[in-house]
Amino acid sequence: MDHKKELKELYKEIKIEAGVFTMTNQQNGKVFVGSFNNLKRLNGFQFSLKTNTHTNKKLQADYNTFGKDAFDIEVVEYLKKKEEGYFDPKKELEKLEQKWLDKLQPFGERGYN
Repeated sequence: MDHKKELKELYKEIKIEAGVFTMTNQQNGKVFVGSFNNLKRLNGFQFSLKTNTHTNKKLQADYNTFGKDAFDIEVVEYLKKKEEGYFDPKKELEKLEQKWLDKLQPFGERGYN
């Protein structure tokens, strides 16, 4: 097997994990709750904040004010795929994110959602 084919096979074996994450401002306690169908996209999320292009203006403003070191990012729950029966990962991820929004209530003075 040539090197290119080997790399393709290895790439196919990489596990793609979906889940819900929080970004907490340690200075004021505000929280942002989000989710990705591929948690590797967290890098792009952080990059958009670093480059001042994030769509959430309140989060971006605090990020600019306090700096990246004031924020902690944590994956709070991974999406568990059902082994049997019909499974809609998009819908299940939305439910999981809603569960965390209900639990943490990151609205108004408490958060960025």
